[in-house]
Amino acid sequence: MSNDIREAPAEIQLADTVFQRGRTRLPVMNAPADASDILDRGWHASIQKHLARDGGVLLRGFADMSIERFHEFAKSFGSPLLSYEFGSTPRSEVTKGVYSSTDYPAHQWIPQHNEQAYTTNWPMKIWFYCDIAPGDRGETPVADARAVYQGIDPALREHFASRKLMYVRNYGGGLDLSWQQVFNTEDTAVAEAYCRAHQIEWEWKEDGDLRTRQICQAVARHPRTGEDVWFNQAHLFHVSSLEDATREALLDLVEEEDLPRNVYYGDGTPIADAELDSVRAVYDAHRLDFAWQRGDVMMLDNMLLTHGRAPFSGPRRIVVAMAEAHGA
Repeated sequence: MSNDIREAPAEIQLADTVFQRGRTRLPVMNAPADASDILDRGWHASIQKHLARDGGVLLRGFADMSIERFHEFAKSFGSPLLSYEFGSTPRSEVTKGVYSSTDYPAHQWIPQHNEQAYTTNWPMKIWFYCDIAPGDRGETPVADARAVYQGIDPALREHFASRKLMYVRNYGGGLDLSWQQVFNTEDTAVAEAYCRAHQIEWEWKEDGDLRTRQICQAVARHPRTGEDVWFNQAHLFHVSSLEDATREALLDLVEEEDLPRNVYYGDGTPIADAELDSVRAVYDAHRLDFAWQRGDVMMLDNMLLTHGRAPFSGPRRIVVAMAEAHGA
């Protein structure tokens, strides 16, 4: 079967179903019997409308879905698919530009986040494809980053926005990704060049491992809609994201400055656990779960909708593609 993009004579209708929780909405575009090819360009206009208004859309019920067709669909929006550079979680490349959504252990929650909001360059578009639907849990929840921004206490929001954030990462040591995995190279000069180009401070420690520091945004303004969004991963990087026993065990092994990842205000002062607990509560209030079906494709505006992952058991295969790099 050809994977050529097909021209459709007219725009296909907007979604007739919407999943909603709080201010988070995820429209569902169910494939009609007479227009079931996901590669028809007639879907694009409706998808773009949903992205601008709701931040995402779920496409369901398309015939002959596969990772190859998902790859062609993601490419059909006109931007080259991005490689996974300066990543924070383990991923495997499935085909060029398509990756496992994460290789994190199945029993772990991955909290809500905007992709690569811990740095100053990120993808604007992100696609997920369900190749094997999980039998038990394993959702990819979404939450509206505009609603999260509005839900954060205004004083705390201003505190974060004005002071910015400093992410500190220590690579390798058997505790996290190695610098070779993160920078996709074995060459220290290549890693240093990436850091230099992205205003990342780096240092090589005595044991040969790498430490980086980068000051980044806490909030952002969407370049097309002009809306403000909560846009950072402080609640993931901060040591308070760890379970108490894990946190204590890590701090028994290494000094705070050598933790695999942590985050501070931009001037290096600590962020209180309680401040980030309040942020997590806002994310939870707007988190929308839905059950994956095999063949589903979810497309998100990465600045408007966050994503996460629920724990699961049994087989599950969700793959991801990203495009349209944007910088702070």
